[in-house]
Amino acid sequence: MELKARSFNPVTVKTDCLALLVPSRSDLGEAGKAVDEATGGLLTRVLKAGELKKSGDTVSAYAPAGLAAGKLLLVSAGDKTPDNREFVKLAGKVATGLGTSKSGALCLDDAVASDRDTAWCAEQIARALGEAAYRYDQTKSSKEDAAALRKLQLQSGGGRESAKLNAALTRGVAIAEGVNYARELGDLPANICTPGYLARRARSLATKHKKITTRVLNEKQMRELKMGSLLSVTAGTDCPAHMIVMEYKGAPRKTDKPVALVGKGVTFDSGGISLKPGAGMDEMKYDMCGAASVFGSLVAAAKMELPVNIVAAVPAVENMPSGRATKPGDVVTSMSGQTIEVLNTDAEGRLILCDALTYVGRYKPRAVIDIATLTGACVVALGNHASGLFSNDDNLADALLASGEAAGDRAWRLPIWSEYDRQLKSNFADMANIGGKGAGSITAACFLARFTREYQWAHLDVAGTAWNTGAQKGATGRPVPLLIEYLSRQAGG
Repeated sequence: MELKARSFNPVTVKTDCLALLVPSRSDLGEAGKAVDEATGGLLTRVLKAGELKKSGDTVSAYAPAGLAAGKLLLVSAGDKTPDNREFVKLAGKVATGLGTSKSGALCLDDAVASDRDTAWCAEQIARALGEAAYRYDQTKSSKEDAAALRKLQLQSGGGRESAKLNAALTRGVAIAEGVNYARELGDLPANICTPGYLARRARSLATKHKKITTRVLNEKQMRELKMGSLLSVTAGTDCPAHMIVMEYKGAPRKTDKPVALVGKGVTFDSGGISLKPGAGMDEMKYDMCGAASVFGSLVAAAKMELPVNIVAAVPAVENMPSGRATKPGDVVTSMSGQTIEVLNTDAEGRLILCDALTYVGRYKPRAVIDIATLTGACVVALGNHASGLFSNDDNLADALLASGEAAGDRAWRLPIWSEYDRQLKSNFADMANIGGKGAGSITAACFLARFTREYQWAHLDVAGTAWNTGAQKGATGRPVPLLIEYLSRQAGG
């Protein structure tokens, strides 16, 4: 898809679809006034009829007299200036409306977000168009039709403004590519997307991007590193575990401390001996969406050539029951030397993450962020609107919250107080892997915090945001937008 900002006349531009963001009140912008005059007052009549009353309402007119465009798409920006979250929704409406046309031209016509500039709005348009083009058909006998849109022109004043908007469009395309990469990995079935498959995809990224290098540790190497907690999760499966380590060297100095991303990569979670109920277990292929978001973030960072160093660690495992599987009550020793009583084998994500978090400490990171579909308790607390955020550093937490707001990919901070940490007490080990019925997402974070005392760390619980259920079942690619916004700010972008 070709996206370009340029100066054009909305009346004479030759395109399959001309799209305008218009207010529901009568004070049209410059492009709206020009189109209204050329069409004999069409916009005025539509507005008076109340067809564009609410934000996101759309009206289409085919072969409109007076315009060179084959179709006119009007999208209401509402009766007040949209905030950034409302604009993200509007961008989705524009993407849907343009999706059936091969070429399009868009005029924002001053209907930009109240707290953002036009470049930010252009980025959201590009993101929405890119994400709308995603199709999952890898395991279907007949392939779905690709998105029709091949070319979009975004109206600008030309010169420096066009250059700024084009940079924003490029950024939006890169983020959408990262989001879609994560969505694809999440949507693939677990008999294809195995730990070995993730390792192969990681090696492929290193081949494709010269700034990415990949190293994959096998189970023998992990045993030598004494990753007993991670290996306890994979004991019951025939599919070998892998510790995938990808490094992106984008900073001007290779010696700059990296940001570490750690993604939970449980490619299928049966619960192990603590077997999950059968209903909905198919969705446990999504238990590697934390890992998928790490892959997607690296893809976007490489596409954008972000001037920051990143180290990404993905512990990739299956959690299956068998005669070799770890049993409730077993005690395992983590890479850190701390012992863990495994009271529930379905609380396995923290068991692989703790060893990965210890491992990334050797890179002396400036900050560590782990991303995991960790707890159903987080879904109960926050639903599918916000990811749960936990951190041992206020500045890091604030930076991630601000990045989520800016990207339209929000998180909400929860506490990791000592009162919760005490729920992990065990009579037989340094800690238990669960903390009882109350505050499950918090005690899970407290568990991870015990392995992150040497650096600034944050944990994103994306159990409610990483995929949609029901008729719209599918991976969302979150929190790639949040992570890329944070990494961009760390790089000064």
